Amino acid sequence: MLRRLLTPRWLGALVLSALFAVAAYHLGWWQYHRHEAKVERNDRLDRHYRATPVPVGEAITADGVSTDAEWTRVTMTGSYAAGPVFVRGRPNDGAVGYEVLWAFRPDDGGTDVLVDRGWVRVSDQGASVLPTVPPAPSGETTVVGWARPGEQSADKPPAAGQIANLSVPDASRALGTTLLPGYVLLESERTADGTTPPRPAPLLPPDRSLGPHLAYAYQWWMTTVLGFVLVGFGIRREERLAHPEKYPPTPKKVRIWDEEDG
Repeated sequence: MLRRLLTPRWLGALVLSALFAVAAYHLGWWQYHRHEAKVERNDRLDRHYRATPVPVGEAITADGVSTDAEWTRVTMTGSYAAGPVFVRGRPNDGAVGYEVLWAFRPDDGGTDVLVDRGWVRVSDQGASVLPTVPPAPSGETTVVGWARPGEQSADKPPAAGQIANLSVPDASRALGTTLLPGYVLLESERTADGTTPPRPAPLLPPDRSLGPHLAYAYQWWMTTVLGFVLVGFGIRREERLAHPEKYPPTPKKVRIWDEEDG
């Protein structure tokens, strides 16, 4: 069998098996790192999502929102300065609609902050007509929400009052104001007289599922030896066919009912 393994045909199969083993090993680690990323995301949610709100400037800085600061619960007081702008094609609770953005101006004189006030369905008149949404409150308002990083720009020409992705630079151009490089996903807002104004529908809470990545990682790692096993079976079969005198066929087992029938 060793001499047969050293033939060009089976050496080539052995090389392919080794390449597959290396690929399966790295694919397993890729899936495992995806699993780890979701575990870390859930750890951040556990730390931040229901924590006491901190000033918005502690989570959204001039450099943006760091990975560790994502989903930090923040608060700010000021007034809405411009809006709305609609982010099209956004899913929520099984439907697709728009997320509604406004620029918020903190009363401490800092840079405006982008606020995602929630989600609305597509207009009954179609996607070409923007839906009617509850206006942002006027005057002093206290906002509580979660710090989120913006998305990459889709680099598409925006329609009037719309942007393609939740890109802060795109929103800044559409709203005509300078914004911090991050945004606040609204949890609640309250005016100076203590009232809670109407708002678009809140987005669903963040997904906390870990997905199948850990199982996929184990599956890839288990298949690293598959190619070598197939090579072994192939060589063994070829050897048995080449030397039938060394490997006589196993006698067929006669069943009791076969003897009776005979």
